[in-house]
Formats: sequence, C-alpha cells, structure tokens
Amino acid sequence: MMRDSIPAEELLRKTRAIGQYYGFVPLEILVAKTRGSNRKNESYPETIANLALDPVAETVVSFLSKFQHAAIAPTSRQPLFVWHTNITPGRSVQKKAIVQFHALGTDRAIADAVVIRALLALARDLFHEEPVVRINSMGDKETRARYARELGVFFRKRANVLPEECVARAKHDTFGAAELVIARECAEDLPAPTEHLSDASRKRFEDLLEYLEMTETPYELARELLSRGNAWNDMCFELMVGGQRIAWGSRYGDLTRHFFPGAPFSATGAVFQIASEGGVVAKRAPTRFRFSFVHIGDEAKRLSIKLAEDFRRAHLSLVQDIGVESLTEQLHLAERRNSPYLLIMGRKEALEGSAVLRNRQTQEETIIPLAGLVERLKAVG
Repeated sequence: MMRDSIPAEELLRKTRAIGQYYGFVPLEILVAKTRGSNRKNESYPETIANLALDPVAETVVSFLSKFQHAAIAPTSRQPLFVWHTNITPGRSVQKKAIVQFHALGTDRAIADAVVIRALLALARDLFHEEPVVRINSMGDKETRARYARELGVFFRKRANVLPEECVARAKHDTFGAAELVIARECAEDLPAPTEHLSDASRKRFEDLLEYLEMTETPYELARELLSRGNAWNDMCFELMVGGQRIAWGSRYGDLTRHFFPGAPFSATGAVFQIASEGGVVAKRAPTRFRFSFVHIGDEAKRLSIKLAEDFRRAHLSLVQDIGVESLTEQLHLAERRNSPYLLIMGRKEALEGSAVLRNRQTQEETIIPLAGLVERLKAVG
C-alpha cells in the first residue's frame, strides 16, 4: 500500500543523496554563495500576473523568484542542476512537503533524462515499488498553435456526441476542453499532440526517448497527458505510484523569460509533493566527499546515469555533475570540493568499460574495470 505521508527527516535525507549522486546542488548552497552581493528584490514580474498558472507552475514560479532574488543564472559554460525543498533544518515541518529538481541552462536531452531519473530514484526509495513514468510532448509554440486548430476541428465535428460542458469549454479554451474530455473518458478520437510536432520539437522528443532507452529508464508514452502552454513547453511527464500522481515535470523555458528577460534560458523542472510528518529536522554539517566523478562524451554520460544507482546503493562517498558537459568545469567543481580522489571517464574508457582513478595528492592513476568498480572504490574509501 502506498504511503500517505513521509517523515520529513527521511525525505530530506534521501533527497540529499539523490542530489549528490545525480549532480543536483541544493538551492540553499547557491544562495549562500551570493550573500552580501547585489541581490534583486524578491517579487514576481508583472507579466506573471497575466498567466493562469496551475499549482505546479506556481511552485516553479516561486523557485524562479528565489533564483532571481539571489542573482543566480546559468551560463552556456555552466548549466545549473538544482534541487530545492520546503523542508528547512531547524524549523518546524510543514504539512505538505515539496521537493523540486531543476536543470537550468541546457537544451540537451540529458537534462530531461537526469531530472526524470532523479525523481524515479527518489520515488523508488520512498515507496519501495516501481513507479510508472508517463511521458508526452506538447511541442513548442508552433506545435501548440497547430494542435489547438486540430482540437477546434475535433470539437466542432463531434459537438453532437461529446458532453455539452466540453463543447462549451472548447469555444474559449480548447486545451481545457481536451482535459475535460480525457477526464470524462470519451477521448478515443482526440488528436495526439505528438502527431503535430514541429521538426525541432520532434527531434528534441526523439533525443529524450533515445536517452531514456539507452540508460534503461522505464517509461510509457501517454498521448493523453497534456500541459498548458502559458507555463510549459515541449516534454512533460508524471510519476505514478499506486495509481496516484506523485510528481509532475516539464520543460518551462518560456517561464524563465519573465524573470530573466535579457537572457532567458532553457529549463526543465519537476515537483514532488506528499504529506509530511515529524518535528523539527536537525541541521547537518557539510559533507566532504572522497571521490569526484568526472566524465566527458555521450557514452560516458549515459554510463554515469546508470552508475549513479550502483554508487547510491553502496553508499559511496562520491559526487558527480552529470549535466555539466565541460570537463574543465567538472574539474573546477571537483577542485572546490577538495575530494582526495578523481574518478575519470572519457569516451575511450566508456567504450572499453573502465574508469581511471586518480589520487590527487600523488597524481597516481589506476585503471579500474567497471565490473568491479564499486568494490574497488569501497576498498579505497
């Protein structure tokens, strides 16, 4: 039976671990680095008030507001993979716990794949059963306009057989009407948005599905899974456990334009919500990691996603930045963490099924086969 609520301490502990192994940094760490700098006022742009946002979009907007307030923004050199929660150590636990994972500043499919994998890993840990990942694409503005026209034709042609409230809603809100038709279980002939994707959106969606398949991430195509265009764009997904939605995610690059009009960026985010319980969560000292895993190239990136679960199950003192593509930037981040060891994988190592372990003090390097990697690292660590 699915858990109705989760102790806040457990949720925070497991979220930290997911962030560590999948390369997501806590928002509080990024915010702490900007203290004393030229922060902006924490307020919503006026243009946000004109958008009809669903509850998940409102949560993402609140996150972007904090991001803007701290004067944080990703760059082409350094995308940001961030997790955030309303569970604050030292403060009373709120009745509803919210955990968010965001990939900011990269348009590549790996960003979507890592967000999905992080939520999937968290759900597995919390519920001890296999969640169902349902995924679809609503496409870009060009696609949505085309799809809206197709929906208009659908409702006009079937006005005499569809529920009256659906037909009435379609006159001013075709997407809302489509959601009603789906809820009333009379959407057998409803057009699928993926049939109307622009070339760019189709390529982006295909790249994501390929990434999920190559990293052995289970998913289902859900043609009836829709999202609203004023907040979300392209890929959207949900995680289901016991027939209930526990998380929703999507690309939301259009939302970033309201907070960063001069330099909007691609973004993917997901929000997990559940009732929480417990008292005040204790504060925890920062962790120094024994190993920093750096990798370059698609082959190594795909392997790093799969290896994250092996590292996590073994409780290795290891951290990585899966979404950061620049090897130089990954090495820079590892240097700041001051890990005693680097685990390095390039295209050559990925194809050969190995990794290089470098002792940062002596610069000694050892080639380790992936087949026994976890055991060797546990022995070193």
